[in-house]
Amino acid sequence: MQKLGLLLLFALAVPLLAEDPVLVGAGDIADCGQLSGAAKTAVLLDQIPGTVFALGDTAYERGAPLEFADCYGPTWGRHKARTRPAVGNHEYKTPHARGYFDYFGEAAGDRTKGYYSYDLGAWHVVVVNSNCGEIGGCKAGSAQEQWLREDLAAHPALCTVAMWHHPRYSSGGEHGDDRSMQDIWKDLWDAGAELVLSGHDHTYERFAPQDADGKVDPERGIRQFVAGTGGREEYKWGRIDANSEVRNNQTLGVLKLTLHPDSYDWEFIPVEGAAFRDSGSAKCH
Repeated sequence: MQKLGLLLLFALAVPLLAEDPVLVGAGDIADCGQLSGAAKTAVLLDQIPGTVFALGDTAYERGAPLEFADCYGPTWGRHKARTRPAVGNHEYKTPHARGYFDYFGEAAGDRTKGYYSYDLGAWHVVVVNSNCGEIGGCKAGSAQEQWLREDLAAHPALCTVAMWHHPRYSSGGEHGDDRSMQDIWKDLWDAGAELVLSGHDHTYERFAPQDADGKVDPERGIRQFVAGTGGREEYKWGRIDANSEVRNNQTLGVLKLTLHPDSYDWEFIPVEGAAFRDSGSAKCH
């Protein structure tokens, strides 16, 4: 009895270890014309704690205030308080993406830029605006690219994840590779980043770690996920990229990342009734 009492006192004296943070989300989400998709993926978020990421094209067709209120709001909007979004091309169909920035407020960063960063546990998270024409470009020397290099230098975390809407690499038949993000990708590779998350193509695709030139690099390469699976209808495949490892274009769902201090786990979680899954783990550089 005495031993039991001592063990209980010890347990109360030692604080509970905090769980490693979670990032969970997808892109290409809420369309009032087919709202059932976003409703199904929002149910998944209901069951997963952590920080929600929205990879752009959050409210179709124009990212208008009414579309955020009537389409995004009743679904993913119930997780607005824990969401850190990236802006997509459909949001800019409303001038200056006004509906998007009004809806998300400070969580979306400076409305004249749409890019920002934050820390989550031991990880550094960078949110890039891939609508290059709206912010003065994405190439080397642009305001955003210079900001990115300075931000990465100021936050030399062991583990870094970046996210934006238009994927640098994609086998999607609707859009495919976006070469305008090449200089951004190179900056991230130079800094030793682990992950890039994108949407735009309505597919799920996981790539092998790649270097600044898109060659397989198991030692320092960036692993990219395309997760345009938030609710809109899926796209067909186009030319399959050389370093594409896993693909699915028939399943809506969310990508869950568990961020350990020196590694990460990934898991694609499908909506109810779907069977496709993908999961794995990797160390940070």
